[in-house]
Amino acid sequence: MSVAGSLSPLVDLVFPPRCPLCGEGISGQDGLCVSCWENLVIPGNPACAQCGRPFDGGIVQGSTCAPCLADPPRHDGIAAATLYNDTSRKLVLSFKYGRKIALASMMARLMAAKLDFVDETWLIVPVPLHRWRIWRRGFNQSAILSKEIARLTGAQLCIDALKRKKATRALGGLGAKARKRELSGAIAASKNRSALLKNANVLLVDDVLTSGATSDACVAVLKKADAERVVISCFARVLDEALDVV
Repeated sequence: MSVAGSLSPLVDLVFPPRCPLCGEGISGQDGLCVSCWENLVIPGNPACAQCGRPFDGGIVQGSTCAPCLADPPRHDGIAAATLYNDTSRKLVLSFKYGRKIALASMMARLMAAKLDFVDETWLIVPVPLHRWRIWRRGFNQSAILSKEIARLTGAQLCIDALKRKKATRALGGLGAKARKRELSGAIAASKNRSALLKNANVLLVDDVLTSGATSDACVAVLKKADAERVVISCFARVLDEALDVV
């Protein structure tokens, strides 16, 4: 038994495990109560073959959704652990702004459950934050999730494969063209990682996928660096229209 495992009963005695969302008593330190677990929305099949967007009933698995047909994505797939709703939102906010970093282990396990194709041949790359934002927040939440996913899958972790060259304003409320302008030149590949990225299968990790503008910019940079495949992994994906079909 590990040191952490041997100390678990003592930790549970001093700090009785409680659900980080509602405060209900639970059996372990890194989980949720049954009610909160049930409120998470896990996307399933049938889903778009290109982006993983859940389909309503009657659609054949392997079909492509209308958005991907209209504008084929640069990425090679999206693996979302949950759909963004009140429960996943509370988890993300607690993790990112409430500084409950211990939530990363549970969130990464849910993400890894969608990554059965990832093995030691893959490269795990987090979406980068600008140094000013890291200084204010104290950490890059995507990097912490990446570290946990690498541990769970055996894939190689490369924290500094991408860098944020300039600070950008919040993208919420901006149109597609404005988001693209804001991100123009903001993200670059690290020159000292060029050999590692060439012909690599890359898992790009982020906590929340909203419009996809930031991840698209990262994918474009990785493909320009000659990455073979880039799959996006996120804890929560904003797809309000899909919440009714899952």
